[in-house]
Amino acid sequence: QVQLVESGGGLVQAGGSLRLSCAASGRTFSTATMAWFRQAPGKEREFVASIGVSGDSTNYADSVKGRFTISRDSAKNTVYLRMNSLRPEDTAVYYCAGLRISRTTYNYWGQGTQVTVSS
Repeated sequence: QVQLVESGGGLVQAGGSLRLSCAASGRTFSTATMAWFRQAPGKEREFVASIGVSGDSTNYADSVKGRFTISRDSAKNTVYLRMNSLRPEDTAVYYCAGLRISRTTYNYWGQGTQVTVSS
């Protein structure tokens, strides 16, 4: 059974930092594009960042460019999202996704981790 398990979410003050982790099991994702999405209350899920197989190819939503960094450790089958300079508008449930079909469509999804940024 394939699982993506996120961790690292929590409550942080504006300007603070968090690092999210996504641990995969059940299959290797070393040959798959991985991504992070988020969904704020009352809003649709939105793309945050993605990372290619080699780790050299990354893409970010304009709203997080320069503040968030996606990375991966293929040996650990794990993807990370480092979030700096957090803002209240970053508050959302963050989801890990694996095996890209299109920019917004992935085969596998985690259960999500809550990130709350207080002002």
